[in-house]
Amino acid sequence: MKLYGDLETYSSVPIKHGTHVYAAQAEILLFAYALDDGPVNVWDLTRKDPMPSDLEQAWHDPTVEVVFHNSAFDRTVIKATGLYTPPIERWRDTMVKAYAHSLPGSLADLCDVLKVPADKVKDTRGKQLIQLFCKPRPKNHKLRRATRDTHPQEWDLFIDYAKSDIEAMREADKRLPDWNYRGAELALWHLDQRINDRGVAIDLDLVHAAIRTVDKEQERLKSVTQDMTNGAVQAATQRDALMYHIFETYGIDLPDLTGSTVERAIDEAGLPPELRELLIVRLQASTSSTAKYKKLAQGTSADGRLRGTLQFCGATRTGRWAGRLFQPQNLPRPALENEEIETGIEAMKLDAADLITENVMELTSSAIRGCIVAPPGKKLVVADLSNIEGRMLAWLAGEEWKLAAYERGEDLYISAYAKSFNVAPETVTKAQRQIGKVQELALGYQGRVGAFLTFAGVYGIDLEKMAHDAWDAIPDDVKDQAKDFYDWSMKNKGKDFGLSEKAYLVCESFVRLWRDAHKNVASYWKELENVCIYAVENPGETLTCRKHKIRRDNAWLRISLPSGRYLCYPHPKVENNKLSYMGINQYSRKWSRLNTYGGKLVENITQAAARDVLACSMPIIEAKGYEIVLTVHDEIISEATDKPEFNSDDLAAIMSTVPAWAKGLPLAAAGFEAYRYKKD
Repeated sequence: MKLYGDLETYSSVPIKHGTHVYAAQAEILLFAYALDDGPVNVWDLTRKDPMPSDLEQAWHDPTVEVVFHNSAFDRTVIKATGLYTPPIERWRDTMVKAYAHSLPGSLADLCDVLKVPADKVKDTRGKQLIQLFCKPRPKNHKLRRATRDTHPQEWDLFIDYAKSDIEAMREADKRLPDWNYRGAELALWHLDQRINDRGVAIDLDLVHAAIRTVDKEQERLKSVTQDMTNGAVQAATQRDALMYHIFETYGIDLPDLTGSTVERAIDEAGLPPELRELLIVRLQASTSSTAKYKKLAQGTSADGRLRGTLQFCGATRTGRWAGRLFQPQNLPRPALENEEIETGIEAMKLDAADLITENVMELTSSAIRGCIVAPPGKKLVVADLSNIEGRMLAWLAGEEWKLAAYERGEDLYISAYAKSFNVAPETVTKAQRQIGKVQELALGYQGRVGAFLTFAGVYGIDLEKMAHDAWDAIPDDVKDQAKDFYDWSMKNKGKDFGLSEKAYLVCESFVRLWRDAHKNVASYWKELENVCIYAVENPGETLTCRKHKIRRDNAWLRISLPSGRYLCYPHPKVENNKLSYMGINQYSRKWSRLNTYGGKLVENITQAAARDVLACSMPIIEAKGYEIVLTVHDEIISEATDKPEFNSDDLAAIMSTVPAWAKGLPLAAAGFEAYRYKKD
């Protein structure tokens, strides 16, 4: 039996501050529910009536599944208000079930996709009623809170609206597949919920010190900007005013003031020194990552822990975790060394950051990781899967030479650089290794010069200098092929990405050299694309491609992963031998048709399979006494008793144990122990 439920709640705390701080001040107004296909009822808690007997019986029955949409919210509020909360193993979530199959999480959007009949007028009215009853009234209203007593007619409509959500959720649940929301995956979601409930300890002294530091520095930068522009620009964050001033004063028409554009302009030879200083001020003032401190201050609970930071299957194509609240999956790369950051943290707490650095915003951005700390008596034990995507891609494609290199313990980033530049591996520096890393990260999924340029920007690589250093090491025939491609591309209105011809040719040569060395990967792209196109055009036929089974069932193209999970592509279509499917556009955030190709399919598979490796280790890690508090990409952050038997080598050994379904995959992991989180 299934018990479908949905709450309508009130809290004086905005929900954007996070479910857990919201729930601490929340009241349950209405509890809508239905048993299987039975009638929808609503328990109105504002009347102080006891829980209805049919709800109470199902609520306490260990055999009944409890189904909510975005259940973490409802379960957290129920627990905070003192009601009995069924154990997590009984809970199911239609939002997570949708995410697990590459569908939107919003109930309204999900119903649209699944063609669940919905009354749009009622939905609009429902939003108005939520604004009326679930939030404090605006400060300029004499009535500060609307209730059943102050708005009786609207309250009746509110109850009716609560019923409609149950009906929509129940129908959506019936139409959703459960391929990726059962067995081990369901148990993993239950573990995920425990991790989110546990939360992570936050150094609030640092958080508040950083906020004070940022506010003080922003005021100083405003004053500097006004002085440098003679009052024409009040703050360096005023984009249009600053761009106009630069054009009027210096005759330079910048296309925008994004970080990459400003950085390139700063490096331009012959730039007036005063303009360079102004652009540096702009770069510092627009450091957006410091906004994460305010999220931490708003979202951390009274016990000093931040909860609800991970969304299971939030990356809907691959099933990876997505970040919530302060977005732990999107922390800025520190520009400072760990020792400098530690010193800076102490200085910020003394309100003296400006005494130790000229770039206060760089310090605050670099120190964000340090807000995550171990509670008293514990330590953070952290480990990261080493180059898991590169290892996984080689294993999936059957690139045997590369698997053997991993088994020998070679650093493939160093090998990539040494091979491209014709130097001995032992001479490769840390900075040069970054170039090799860009080759490995950018080229494995059918990327060309554009992909190389994107990753080079992330790792701060000067492509013009790189091209100068690499030119003589590249075989002439490869450069000739790259030149032919460049000429053809320019003739057909291709992009040069702002690179000189020489830099473009070196990047394109790297593409060709990499593909020539990875023939099994390159053939994997095309083979997978062809098999998927055939599968879409031949529904019901199961096909094999390398380690995958591929099949179209009705509205779904499914690709099996080695773990037994599936990649799901809704409503696939083939037109002019090109494959597309329906999904969330990452730019518009709208449900729309998306084109794909072999390299992108391989990228999805590789990242999904890498996620499954991490996921396999998590229950074992928990059972060994390491309490997971966060996952950040391929890294696990845990709290453990501050004793020697809990250590990063042990954690890394668990994470690098090869799952039964991945025989022959060469795994490795490494980590550290600390009382404050850092970038290792």
